[in-house]
Amino acid sequence: CGGTKQSPINVDTAQAIFSPDLRPIQLSGYSLPANKQLKLKNNGHTVVLDLPESLALSGGYAQQYRAVQLHLHWGSPSGPGSEHTVNGRRFAAEIHVVHYNTKYDSYSEAMVHSDGLAVLGAFLEVGHGENQYYHEILKHLFKIQEVGQETFVSGFNIAGLLPTNLKLYFHYNGSLTTPPCYQTVKWTIFNQTMSLSHHQMSVLVSTLRTPDDKLLQNNYRPAQNLHGRQVLASFQITPSVKHSPG
Repeated sequence: CGGTKQSPINVDTAQAIFSPDLRPIQLSGYSLPANKQLKLKNNGHTVVLDLPESLALSGGYAQQYRAVQLHLHWGSPSGPGSEHTVNGRRFAAEIHVVHYNTKYDSYSEAMVHSDGLAVLGAFLEVGHGENQYYHEILKHLFKIQEVGQETFVSGFNIAGLLPTNLKLYFHYNGSLTTPPCYQTVKWTIFNQTMSLSHHQMSVLVSTLRTPDDKLLQNNYRPAQNLHGRQVLASFQITPSVKHSPG
């Protein structure tokens, strides 16, 4: 997992470059009927929800991407566990929705190509009320505590797991954050965070187990060196200040 385009990264907002070319992310097919059954699995590293290929990114990316799966990264009762950080701040947890470029036949073919993957990331924080969308996943975790266990989840509006504002985000080129760490991911990290109740967050961080039968916690990779990569922002972070040339 070496290389100069690894993920996650720390997003330094002062260094992010405003790009007016970054269009709002548009989701299509994300609202699934309840009779659609989705597989939810504990793979030993995280909880994975398989997504049907009818879910797609229809805007915000130059090419067409189809969804494959989503998964979460989290901390423990004593600390946060998002993978990306913003100005050095780590959030409670992070969701990743993984898509592959439709010009390839499959996720496994796409993942080795430089334009192969697109991942949407959003930060989760503890707020007051229950989050009804995350409830659709969290209520099943007790059935998949052991590694390799899987269950089925009824379809729901997957878009509800992501922020309502899909216009404001950071974008950079990076990698998968677990081996084989292929450097083929166009990352979108939303600026708006999602809120879970205290109870929901504690279910997330204290239910699943690892292959050696410990609690699955702190399943995030530390921030990686930027190696000169640019982080773009779809919005102006600070009022623009006129600089003299040079």
